[in-house]
Amino acid sequence: MNADINFWQGLGIALLVVGIMEVIAILSHKYVMHGFLWSLHKSHHEPRTGMFERNDWFGVAGAVPSIILLAAGLHFDMPMLTAIGAGITAYGAIYFFLHDILVHRRIKHRWNPQWGYMKRVVQAHRLHHVVETKEGTVSFGFIYAPPIRKLKAQLEADGRGRIRASAKMKAEMGMIDNADHWAR
Repeated sequence: MNADINFWQGLGIALLVVGIMEVIAILSHKYVMHGFLWSLHKSHHEPRTGMFERNDWFGVAGAVPSIILLAAGLHFDMPMLTAIGAGITAYGAIYFFLHDILVHRRIKHRWNPQWGYMKRVVQAHRLHHVVETKEGTVSFGFIYAPPIRKLKAQLEADGRGRIRASAKMKAEMGMIDNADHWAR
């Protein structure tokens, strides 16, 4: 069953899969990582003591279907499977750049986005981390970042999670719109 697709159809499928993966990531982050598998994800909300954390197993779990789909699609000449695998892989690459490099600086750099989408991604994920507990946090997406004012209002209205007491986190909460703060 070889469903031939051209390059543009394959690219379209891969991009659609990237969007679907963001929806899956939001739901799994909110209900799985901050739910019954909090025991693994909790390591991501604590200071890292080495190169890896228990939470990294989620990345491994996400890579497995991608590898299987790419290998099967290429081996059995099934371009649809290859396109789906490529979309999952692309999502993983985007996630790695935005989340692990840009936000959490697992690869050291000095770039601090000062405007637009990239700044909002950083701010939204930092607001996700100001809550110490698995409940009461905001912004579960990795590519989609809701408006910062909306996230701050959600945090203030919810009040279920324990906000970190550190001066840095309090500064991030109070100075979220201050570009000078993010330049540091």
